Amino acid sequence: MPNIKPSSPSDVPPGKPNRSASTSQGTHPENGSKGKKLLEQYSEFLRNRHYSLRTEKTYIGWVRQYILYHNKRHPREMGVDEINAFITHLVNQKNVSASTQNQAISAILFLYRNVLQIELDDRALVPIRPTRPKRIPTVLSRQEARKVIAHLDGIYRLMTQIMYGSGLRLMEVMRLRVKDLDFANHQIIVRDGKGENDRLTLFPDILLEPLRLHLRQVKAQHDLDLSQGYGTVYLPYALERKYPSANREFAWQYVFPAREMSIDPVSGLKQRHHLNEANLQRAVKQAARLAHIDKPVTPHAFRHSFATHLLENGYDIRTVQELLGHKDVKTTMIYTHVLNRGGLAVKSPLDEIREEKGEYSVPFSARAVKSPLDT
Repeated sequence: MPNIKPSSPSDVPPGKPNRSASTSQGTHPENGSKGKKLLEQYSEFLRNRHYSLRTEKTYIGWVRQYILYHNKRHPREMGVDEINAFITHLVNQKNVSASTQNQAISAILFLYRNVLQIELDDRALVPIRPTRPKRIPTVLSRQEARKVIAHLDGIYRLMTQIMYGSGLRLMEVMRLRVKDLDFANHQIIVRDGKGENDRLTLFPDILLEPLRLHLRQVKAQHDLDLSQGYGTVYLPYALERKYPSANREFAWQYVFPAREMSIDPVSGLKQRHHLNEANLQRAVKQAARLAHIDKPVTPHAFRHSFATHLLENGYDIRTVQELLGHKDVKTTMIYTHVLNRGGLAVKSPLDEIREEKGEYSVPFSARAVKSPLDT
């Protein structure tokens, strides 16, 4: 069996809930799209549902592996037993994690329910649905965060500061557009975040001038691209048809564009996409090593640290939830388990003795929300 490896599970969100699955059985896949192969129909359906290209590639990778594992049998000829056999193979032979296992199941179920329009017996699928273990996030202290940032420079330093100072996810930083930086109101607008939701978050004062200078460089590069007959950028949701000239406007350009232009896989146009996220991941890992931080430091650790340090400063958990873009406050509650100081933390009896002697005090702030970068 060919080894077709999809993208990393941490980069791809789990399958979205089925909003329009048919309850009909046996609808032939070619009825809706004559002449198209199964994986082409699958790809088209994902795009119609506004799934990202990253998710599309990963889901297709899992379905292809599923088909090849069963000697290229058509999925219509297979069912729950074959799905169970494939997932068991992934767990026992490939030793995949619970999140990867769930991702593979979601990709295959999406095929059956949405493309083939075949409803499967959910009760028979329960045994192969793992419960994801609860993990405590890696959180840096303020000193550790500053040490790592000090070993970064250029755009990688700016991007990491945004993650720590504003609480953005890795891909949210990558996909920032010029128009999303609201200098006048000191806020960053996160467009189309997780769950396709927009939100507002902090724009640290300390980053106002560095980002202004950075955007001047981005503008110079964009002007050069325009002069050479390029300068367009990918626009989501068919905005190019609605606003034909918008893809050349500076406001729509990425804040952190790639150094080289590339061919857009959907439109075929030569454009300047955003920077590859792997570059920032490598830079942060190297900076952590230079700072002698003995923790698994990734860019996402700075988002965790943003949330934790706000809670340590006494800010309301609902406010932190809103800044992070969490749908459920239970997700934000994980950060209360890693607090080591602050009014919301459980205080050690030993520290209470020190407080009584005047040797130790717990900081607390009831000010308006302030970015950890500005404290």
